[in-house]
Amino acid sequence: MTPRLFFHPLASYCWKALIALYENDTPFEPVIVDLGDPAAREAFLKVWPLGKFPVLQDTSRDWLVPEATIIVEYLDRHYPGRSRLVPADPDRARQARMRDRFFDNYVMTPMQKIVGDRIRPAGMRDLFGVDEARAQLRTACAIVEQDIGARWAMGDDFTLADIAAAPSLYYADKVAPLTQDFPKTAAYLERLCGRPSFARVIEEAGPYFRFFPAEPLP
Repeated sequence: MTPRLFFHPLASYCWKALIALYENDTPFEPVIVDLGDPAAREAFLKVWPLGKFPVLQDTSRDWLVPEATIIVEYLDRHYPGRSRLVPADPDRARQARMRDRFFDNYVMTPMQKIVGDRIRPAGMRDLFGVDEARAQLRTACAIVEQDIGARWAMGDDFTLADIAAAPSLYYADKVAPLTQDFPKTAAYLERLCGRPSFARVIEEAGPYFRFFPAEPLP
C-alpha cells in the first residue's frame, strides 16, 4: 500500500512533505484534514492525538511518521528517487540538516508569529512579540542573503535545506517582502518557485490562499 499523508494544502510545514513527495514522484494517498470540521478533526486525532500535521502513515512498514523534517528523511531513506534529499556524505548531511533547522526556527517561526497575531481577537494582539519576530526575521534573511549562492542552498544539489527554505521564504515574503532589502534571497525564492515540485504545491494551495490572513503592513 502507498503511504497516506495527512495534511492541509495551506499549511507551511505540510508543504515540506509535499515537496519531498513530488520531487521524486513518490506515490501516496493524500488526506486533506480540515481541523474546523468536527468529524474530520476527530478522525485525525485517532491517527495522531496531538492533532498536528503533516503526518505520514506507512502501513506497509507499520510506521506512523509525524513532523515534516522527519517525513522528508523517512521518504529519502525508504522511498528514494532521482533527487537525494539528504546528502550521503555525513558532513554535507549535517549541513543540510542545520539549514533545515535554520529555516524552520528562524524564518518559519517568526513568520508564523506575525501571521498568527493577525487572527487574534481585537485587543489581544501582541505588538511587542510581533516586533521581536520582525527583527528576528530580518536578521535571518540577512544571513540567507550573505550565504546563498546562485543555485540551491547546498550548491548544485536540491536537498532538505531547500525543501525547508521554500515554504518559509514564500510566506515570509508575504509578511515582509524580500525584493528591496534582500535581492539575492528574493532571487533564490524565485528559483524555488520555479522548481516543479514546489510549483505544484503552490498551484494546489491556490484555492485556499483566500484564507491567508493578509492585511496591510505598517
